[in-house]
Amino acid sequence: MANNVGNKLVIAISSRALFNLDESHQVFINEGLEAYSKYQIEHEDTPLEPGDAFPMVQKLLAINEMLDGEPRVDVILLSRNSADTGLRVFNSINHYKLKIARAAFTGGESPYRYIAPFSSHLFLSTDADDVRNALDNGVAAATLLTAKRDPSQQDQLRFAFDGDAVIFSDEAEQVYKQDGLDAFTKSEIASARTPLSGGPFKSFLAALQGLQQEFKGGECPIRTALVTARSAPAHERVIRTLRAWDIRIDESLFLGGLDKGQFLKAYGADVFFDDQQSHCQSAKDHVATGHVPHGVANKLLLDK
Repeated sequence: MANNVGNKLVIAISSRALFNLDESHQVFINEGLEAYSKYQIEHEDTPLEPGDAFPMVQKLLAINEMLDGEPRVDVILLSRNSADTGLRVFNSINHYKLKIARAAFTGGESPYRYIAPFSSHLFLSTDADDVRNALDNGVAAATLLTAKRDPSQQDQLRFAFDGDAVIFSDEAEQVYKQDGLDAFTKSEIASARTPLSGGPFKSFLAALQGLQQEFKGGECPIRTALVTARSAPAHERVIRTLRAWDIRIDESLFLGGLDKGQFLKAYGADVFFDDQQSHCQSAKDHVATGHVPHGVANKLLLDK
């Protein structure tokens, strides 16, 4: 990853994750590119409604106002629009007074190839193929799932993460998928003092912690939680792994297979990341949810 952004946290986000583009996208689906372009130009002075990631982006950018010196958070817009049709997106950014200055408009092609040059720690999109490409290139990425829900009303930004195949590798999950729960539990007990390998979101979590440390001695505007289907005794390896990485998580929920949705709502997550489609479906009506198409669970789905 390039180092020309210093110690900034960099988030790349698609225009459809930031804003609700359902209406104009339907024009594209029903009438084609020319009609879509005409529609966007005719409506370029009409602000778009906020999308699923909008509240999170607002809170991220607000952190820059809390710290002296250079901004510590940079949000990059990556869009399949052309610059011409994308003018409505930038006009909407200005309407909501979002301090987003950098963008790539790729004219219909996948924007994932610009994620690394922008030194992004995280990519959020509604396009699953773009997300998979980002993950394949070593960047934390998730497909945001749309659902009707009330955004969190608190000022603090709260991230929630699943463990296996998200923060951690899927090595333990492979045992569970292949040999079942008993084999998984025995393996985790035997490996309790052997740290797990890092998953696709390890670097993003570490970058978040770096930003949290800017607020030592005061109230931190970011909170993190691990929300996992693991339970005792499989919890120990997770705790020791985070300790070995020198990464601290504010809250840890070991749910033993319970539905995650209500717990995420109680925590007040602004966004939750999970590799399992079933967990994402149960969570998305409670909190903004990003599916991480990584690991053995998703490979098995693709192989079907």
